[in-house]
Amino acid sequence: MRARYGAPLKIGAGIAAVGAVGIAYAAGFEARSFRLRRVTVPVLPRGMRPLRVLQVSDIHMVRGQRKKRAWLQSLAGLRPDFVVNTGDNLSDPEGVPEVLDSLGPLFDFPGVYVFGSNDYYGPKLRNPARYLLEKAQGRHGLNGNTPAVGVVHNPWEELRDAFDAAGWVGLNNARGRLKLDGLDLAFTGLDDPHIKRDRYDSVAGGPDRDADFSVALVHAPYLRSLDAFTAEGYPLILAGHTHGGQLRIPFYGALVTNCDLDTDRARGLSTHAAAGLTSHLHVSAGCGTNRYTPVRFACPPEATLLTLTTRD
Repeated sequence: MRARYGAPLKIGAGIAAVGAVGIAYAAGFEARSFRLRRVTVPVLPRGMRPLRVLQVSDIHMVRGQRKKRAWLQSLAGLRPDFVVNTGDNLSDPEGVPEVLDSLGPLFDFPGVYVFGSNDYYGPKLRNPARYLLEKAQGRHGLNGNTPAVGVVHNPWEELRDAFDAAGWVGLNNARGRLKLDGLDLAFTGLDDPHIKRDRYDSVAGGPDRDADFSVALVHAPYLRSLDAFTAEGYPLILAGHTHGGQLRIPFYGALVTNCDLDTDRARGLSTHAAAGLTSHLHVSAGCGTNRYTPVRFACPPEATLLTLTTRD
């Protein structure tokens, strides 16, 4: 028995041990190894001074995440010109107070925001392998004709009211402006395409011509949204949602984006082309995870400090 089965048993035990170590690393260390990514984006009209933009996304706050809260609070030390929040702040229906505590120091700066699906609905326990299956079958998001039943409804109204009271501008299917040291910045945002809440017709028309610079925001970077923004001439689009793939293979990259964006653009700065025009696209890998899949591998949680500079 030992001679026949001993080697396979040892190999199987070794594979199981390696898997256990990998999961322990992904959940216990990397998911809490918060980073700041710095990116320079040459998009401003000539003559404008550089702008420092802090993008936070996919916080997915769960009660008791003290390290995440302290790290988010520390980002105020970057002294950004303004803050962009691209949604999915919650992963716990009772997490609103901790989100607001985490972002409190950042409320001292001008800000804009859009919501993601987890701001509206709590996450559900599901097999992570379903994301791979849905990718293979081309299915992403929810059916827009299907009502949201059997889900936890998060108190997004409390979150919205607190953001608004802090002076942040809500951009869920809306336009807004920030006045910043003599600059007039315009923003156009969409509600989350992942749950079919986006209504581009309500914000169509392209960048505001009387603004010094215009930025587009959306939580989930679905191609229909990116195409619409790019075709109308927005120079910069900011998004989140993908978690950078969350579990990445070293030297290969992301396996999924949880939307129809290609995996090569699952995180970081890239470009998007539509209707003969090109926009810069930045997709944040975010700083949290769904509470039921609290792991990251080769994709540490992050926020991004984007320095916008003039075009070449």
